[in-house]
Amino acid sequence: MFKNFDVIIVKNQREILEAIETAKIEKPEAIIGFVPTMGALHEGHMSLIETAKSQSDIVVCSIFVNPTQFNNPDDLKTYPRTIDADRKLLEEKGCDILLLPDVKDVYPNGEQPYSIDLDGIDKSMEGAFRPGHFKGVCMVVERFFEMVQPDIAFFGKKDFQQLAVIRKMTAVRNLPIEIIGVPIKRAENGLALSSRNALLTEKEREDASFISRALKSGLDFSKTNTNAASIAQHIEAQFKGTAMEVEYVAIIDNDTLEPVEEVSANSTVCTVVYYGKVRLLDNMQFADA
Repeated sequence: MFKNFDVIIVKNQREILEAIETAKIEKPEAIIGFVPTMGALHEGHMSLIETAKSQSDIVVCSIFVNPTQFNNPDDLKTYPRTIDADRKLLEEKGCDILLLPDVKDVYPNGEQPYSIDLDGIDKSMEGAFRPGHFKGVCMVVERFFEMVQPDIAFFGKKDFQQLAVIRKMTAVRNLPIEIIGVPIKRAENGLALSSRNALLTEKEREDASFISRALKSGLDFSKTNTNAASIAQHIEAQFKGTAMEVEYVAIIDNDTLEPVEEVSANSTVCTVVYYGKVRLLDNMQFADA
């Protein structure tokens, strides 16, 4: 355990628990807030830290590019890593503890067999296009919950299905942790902030703002036609003639994640769009239409 800037940096479970216990000396009943990330931090992550600070006494952030949730080795290899800049951002936002483990710290016995029944919410959308992805997500988040033992954990709503999966995993495992979803943070041009945006050129980031405009067009379209299939077709049609390729447009119930036939205020449209080799996620809720 060592101090860098004003953030305490720890590497493993023993060090993180020692750091939390030390921080609790002045306030034994302190609420521990946890923000797990894969690094390449941006203002979207900082909104998670800010929300955590507003609801917690001690804020822990982890940075770990988890190999078990990548089904594409190239995606794992090219995932942005900017640890020095990340540390500085966390210091500026007042994060208390940074958990910066190696693979052996997270999986000391190697990758062990893991299974969990999530009632099917992990099978559609990302689950269909990235087999094994949510198994890896649940494995690492459950492991981090074991390491940090937080009271509250914060996740961005940009990964809409992931948030639902983590909530379900927490309930299935009967973990005493409150899961908070934090609204999507967008650039001025509307592009949902993502670590993968760093893989785009400045022009490509401007072009990719079209994704949010296409989704907004779908929400506007729903004011006169609530048929989900028609709305999805309308959104996909927006991308014809662009340099972007739609992987899927799914319109789902907010609670069950099942496809809906007619949209309501309890529906969300989720999409994944490829710009070259960069895979970009976004979603919007029809309640905002």
